[in-house]
Amino acid sequence: MSKLTDLGIAGIRDGFRKGDFTAREVAEAFNAAVAGAKSLNAFIVETPEHALAAADQADRDRAKGALKPLSGVPLGIKDLFATKGVQTTSASGILEGFKPEYESTVSGNLFAAGAGMLGKLNMDQFAMGSSNETSAFGNVISPWRRNDGGNAPLTPGGSSGGSAAAVAARLAPGVTGTDTGGSIRQPAAFTGITGIKPTYGRCSRWGMVAFASSLDQAGPMARDVRDCAIMLEAMSGFDPKDSTSLNLPVPKWEANLSTDIRGKRIGIPKEYRIDGVPAEIDAVWQQGIEWMKDAGAEIVEVSLPHTKYALPTYYIIAPAEASSNLARYDGVRYGMRKAPDNASLDEMYNATRAAGFGAEVKRRIMIGTYVLSAGFYDAYFNQAQKVRALIARDFQRVFEDVDLLLTPTTPSAAFGLGEKMDDPLAMYLNDVFAVPASLAGLPAMAVPAGLDSQGLPLGLQIIGKALDEQSVLNAGLAFEEKAGFTARPEAWW
Repeated sequence: MSKLTDLGIAGIRDGFRKGDFTAREVAEAFNAAVAGAKSLNAFIVETPEHALAAADQADRDRAKGALKPLSGVPLGIKDLFATKGVQTTSASGILEGFKPEYESTVSGNLFAAGAGMLGKLNMDQFAMGSSNETSAFGNVISPWRRNDGGNAPLTPGGSSGGSAAAVAARLAPGVTGTDTGGSIRQPAAFTGITGIKPTYGRCSRWGMVAFASSLDQAGPMARDVRDCAIMLEAMSGFDPKDSTSLNLPVPKWEANLSTDIRGKRIGIPKEYRIDGVPAEIDAVWQQGIEWMKDAGAEIVEVSLPHTKYALPTYYIIAPAEASSNLARYDGVRYGMRKAPDNASLDEMYNATRAAGFGAEVKRRIMIGTYVLSAGFYDAYFNQAQKVRALIARDFQRVFEDVDLLLTPTTPSAAFGLGEKMDDPLAMYLNDVFAVPASLAGLPAMAVPAGLDSQGLPLGLQIIGKALDEQSVLNAGLAFEEKAGFTARPEAWW
């Protein structure tokens, strides 16, 4: 494997600027890595020509002294983002073959900053899943293996499973992810990388295939905190095409990075200590608390009393919004159409959706349609919205006393593919620690903390106040320094 693929975003950017290598050499190295790792199934579409074209432009720009923030850096783009002229499917059969005539704001921002695209990354279908097993293009396989001598394939997490696997396997220095209820943070924790969900509205949702519009938020996934800060700056910004986009300047997150968290008050929510969580999760959480103390932070136990209602609240609101958003896929305007020539309109709708949507997508559409129906709207959806407001109020109250929260990211390390597919409730429980911050729209970051007894990564989560990504990133950087996490999977693919 080329040493260039061992470099992260900052390493590539800085080395390219110093003239240590050309952007084309970087693009060729990562293109080769992607082509050589097809067994992971991390990419749905590979775009080596896009990466090379951007690299050649970066080399020309360097010669002219006109470099951009991400010149020379190739990235992976989750298949949830519309990419002009490149197939965009959200990993669903119903969109197979769809090539948008437009570019999503987030991917457009990254390309305008000089980045190239290595390809479109595999994911759970319409971002619905926690293991990347609902993709119409086959599941992604984690590059990690247990150290028990077996070769059981493991999940990279979901829905951003292809994104996480690509970074962990050194197929890309950084990637886009999306997080509706933990889909950046959970796969980052499962694969030993870093990922941040910013405050809701920091990144435009325009051109993202919608799952749950009041929850969906784009964010970066990369090797470390600095790389996430660099990428998040390029991704963020006000977009008049998105009514939920925040009309605020983008902070200089990288320039203001600091490991100095002396005097910061970090809350430990007692409700996140739940029965059935492996002792190793509690142990790594306690270790993280000690690291934060060593860095000069003050640890405070806090209470978020409505946390226990977060998961059922999420699994009412998210499917309800999905039911509304996915109604547009009817086989008429774009994507798949399945029906006999003499079929009626209703028959064409039925046949197309039956063939195009996977089982998990159908399950969530049915749940969402049920809770939005006339007889149950007030009993379920309206009540869930009220509980969501209480959850957000819990965070507001706690953040009057503390600056940040430190919690586990997931209730376990990565599990084997197929282990939970027959039990949707067990699968949904993967989101138990991630969902509350999503419901409140808060910035939250997963940082690798260590390995379990099977040699698999475990991550911790840092949650911050709305719009205070800087404190989250700074605490993440301090945590990263204390943890000294350098483990990576041994290449078997």
